Amino acid sequence: MNARPPRIVSCPRCGNAVAWTPASRWRPFCSERCKLIDLGAWASEKYRVPAVEPRDDEAPSDAADAIPRDD
Repeated sequence: MNARPPRIVSCPRCGNAVAWTPASRWRPFCSERCKLIDLGAWASEKYRVPAVEPRDDEAPSDAADAIPRDD
């Protein structure tokens, strides 16, 4: 039985090729540096999902929306 070649992915931070194998310690990143840079971006909230705030005169659509938030 022939062994399949490892899947190659791009590092999400710098784009370098990374073999998707157990030996690739930082996968999907190419290095610890790229992993930590990405973690720092998450920690500083650079990655955000845009949200639309409801107008003040709109009623909440369900009970979860009625929970007061600390803004």
